[in-house]
Amino acid sequence: MKNKFPLPLQLLLLAVITSFSSYTQEKEYYELKTYTIKNDTQEKMVDDYLKDAYMPALKRMGIKDIGVFKGRPNKFKVSDKIYVLIPFQSLAEFEKLEAMLAVDKAHLTSGAEYINATHDKKPFERISSILLRAFPDMPKMKPSEVKGPKADRVYELRSYDGPTEAMYRRKVDMFNEGGEVELFESLGFNAVFYADVISGDKMPNLMYMTTFTNMEKRDALWKDFVDSDKWKEISVMDKYVNTVSHADIDLLYPTEYSDY
Repeated sequence: MKNKFPLPLQLLLLAVITSFSSYTQEKEYYELKTYTIKNDTQEKMVDDYLKDAYMPALKRMGIKDIGVFKGRPNKFKVSDKIYVLIPFQSLAEFEKLEAMLAVDKAHLTSGAEYINATHDKKPFERISSILLRAFPDMPKMKPSEVKGPKADRVYELRSYDGPTEAMYRRKVDMFNEGGEVELFESLGFNAVFYADVISGDKMPNLMYMTTFTNMEKRDALWKDFVDSDKWKEISVMDKYVNTVSHADIDLLYPTEYSDY
């Protein structure tokens, strides 16, 4: 069948398709796994498994920059979760993970206590998993460069729900085309990632993580953010008003065996 488009237009369409394909492929995917635990015994079992079996196995598969975090001490809230952030270059890499773990002999041996735990000595209460896709303005994870004792660091994980899908897309636009990601970068928030939640228990939803040397630095930078001319400009624009219906803020610190 003869192509109905003239050659110049065919070449233009091919260039657009190729460009779009490259653009979408360059974005990383992330899994955020959250272990809920109820006591010190479970915490130690999960820590030992992640440190000695799970993370080494992922690195043998070529996956690096794995973050493991816990909640910062808070007199109003007992920390009962361990967060694991895993970057993937593609959905195919994510999909094959469990199958690869199941045949990794070193993983099965090192993680035997956790893997073969009995029902009355289970290592956790539950695991939740969220799958994310990186934003265009930060398509690749950037492991935090903040220094100082890990116990003092603040890794701020934020989750924003949108009231509707259309309004959610406008909030995503605010981060990218609107310049919010650029503002965070200019102020030195040391972001690890910004991403759409593409599968999770709260939708529509976006998440991002920024990092600070300590709480004092975190509080000072957020003041700079709120006081900035750029934030004052975009926060009152009609298309961005009321685009977040609920926000969850978790203040975390990296474990000693976390990659960053």
